[in-house]
Amino acid sequence: MFIMLSFNLCFSQGNESKVFYKPLIYPQPASVEITQGEFLITSSVTLVKSSDLPSEIESLVVQALKNSGVKSIKSATELPDNLDHTFIVLGLNESKIIQQALKKSNAEIVDKKESYTLSGVSIGSGELITLAGHDENGLFYAGQTFSQLTKLEAVPNLVIQDYPAMPIRGTIEGFYGKPWSMQSRQSHLEFLGSVKANTYVYSPKDDPYARDQWREAYPKETIDELAKLVEVAQSNHVNFVYAISPGPTICFSDPTDLESLKSKFKNLYAIGVKNFYVALDDIEYTKWNCDKDEAYYGESGKKAAGIAQSELLNKLQAILDELDSSMSPLIMVPTEYYDAKESEYKNALIENLDPKIIIQWTGTDVVPPRISNNDASQATKAFGRKTLLWDNYPVNDFGQTKGRLLMAPYRFREAGLSKELSGILSNPMNQEMPSRVTVTGVASFAWNDTAYDPDIIWYNAARNLAKGDIKVTEALLKFFDTQHLAPTFGSQPWQEQAPRLKALLDKVKIEIAFGDAESRKNVLAKLMHYATEFKEAPALIRSTVDPIFIEETKPWLQAMELWGESLMLTTEGLKAAMTENAEANTYFEKADEFAKKAAEIESIPGATRFDGKIKIADGVLDTFIKEAPSLISGF
Repeated sequence: MFIMLSFNLCFSQGNESKVFYKPLIYPQPASVEITQGEFLITSSVTLVKSSDLPSEIESLVVQALKNSGVKSIKSATELPDNLDHTFIVLGLNESKIIQQALKKSNAEIVDKKESYTLSGVSIGSGELITLAGHDENGLFYAGQTFSQLTKLEAVPNLVIQDYPAMPIRGTIEGFYGKPWSMQSRQSHLEFLGSVKANTYVYSPKDDPYARDQWREAYPKETIDELAKLVEVAQSNHVNFVYAISPGPTICFSDPTDLESLKSKFKNLYAIGVKNFYVALDDIEYTKWNCDKDEAYYGESGKKAAGIAQSELLNKLQAILDELDSSMSPLIMVPTEYYDAKESEYKNALIENLDPKIIIQWTGTDVVPPRISNNDASQATKAFGRKTLLWDNYPVNDFGQTKGRLLMAPYRFREAGLSKELSGILSNPMNQEMPSRVTVTGVASFAWNDTAYDPDIIWYNAARNLAKGDIKVTEALLKFFDTQHLAPTFGSQPWQEQAPRLKALLDKVKIEIAFGDAESRKNVLAKLMHYATEFKEAPALIRSTVDPIFIEETKPWLQAMELWGESLMLTTEGLKAAMTENAEANTYFEKADEFAKKAAEIESIPGATRFDGKIKIADGVLDTFIKEAPSLISGF
């Protein structure tokens, strides 16, 4: 069980005193200063806003107020000197009303991109709450933080000054296997906005029009669907980035292929796409795809590939600059996308590539166990610029992930990487909603890497899925623990399996081996309590969590129930064996039956790149149940 402590403050209000706790906000803000009084939202609120306030930001704040129980929301254009209820001032830093409100709150403007200031101050018998954004993104993030605060009780007045550590934060739908549905993508974009992520790269490997048939135009139906995604992204302040993967078939020197790329980009620009990406990963790059390239660039090879790729990308960047000079620079992922070693290919690429084009890098390996500041610094040297990290977690499209969901906390990325990287994009799972457990951590780390706490954010990810219900949150954490193992392409995982469960089972083994009768009895009582909750966790999860999450995790939840039953029977067997009860073997045999049933449950056909049998705390739970009869001899 997580115990989340934060210092409390006791303020006197007349003859009364009230205890407050410093609110836990995620991502962790850059600065939170607690001041005197209570961050009080009355049942009637007046919203003071600028005339050009984006509708989605106003809607976010209004919905948060309604969810917190506010009955009446009035509008005003000016702020009175004396307040008799809660006034909320909402706008950009340069507006006169925001400057007036910040002055009354003794708060300062943050002059950084995507930054915001949020303050609360008690004035007279009322409250002044100010949400000030450096830009519209910052104001949107102020609204997201405000939404979190409205869900808490007894919040002290405060001044939050906040801004992201990394300019690019989000996900790249870059996995193999079944792509997300358009509905899942829309839901994911809304989720990204809620965790202050600002980037989504559309790059499903199985979209034929982005890879195998990249020269062909999208059907109108698909264009309409993509246009809707762009609209949802914009309303959630997320940059929709379109990625194309021409590498397997492109002829670099053929102007017809360049024209095909230009046409594809222009068609997408027409529906609102203003961020583009060229993926040159997972291709053969030591052989040309056409005779024209042989004639133009000479003999194929790594150096020639680097030159050809950079020339193509430079031409595309020039096309984008001509189309719209305000667009963000082109992003690319190179063929050598991992490790930080200099090479013939990398040298040729960076010597010729437009310096403003952003390069992605997956770390020291395809699935790196850790990433240090030194690793990122070496990558900067190898690629000639700060890289954008493509973090291949929690993606589950490779063989070692068969039968698994990857739901451990986001760990082992060193604080300080914000100085070495231009950002982080997580490559998620084929299952969108379960991916949010890790993506919440990625977004939080990218926002404030120096204050990032993986366990707190893991808890918050569970709590968010549980809609704030404590029991369901704990049930989810038990479930996440069974999917904690994080494999690499090698034999050794970079995160261990089921550490919370393993700690309990190790304690049971220790007490049975070295404890007295009372300590053995107590530890088995704890194990039975845990086993019962473990078995009941899936039902609790189904009762509250979004039905899409339930559908995407269906076989894992089914297997968890069976493993829970097996663990309960194993515990009964251990208790019986301790008292030399002849029923012990019967319990162990029944436990084995349930374990075998659980181990036979298959993943949803086609849901991931590789189908397989579901794994639940494998190597921990199954091993304990198998070895349990031998822990106590003589029964």
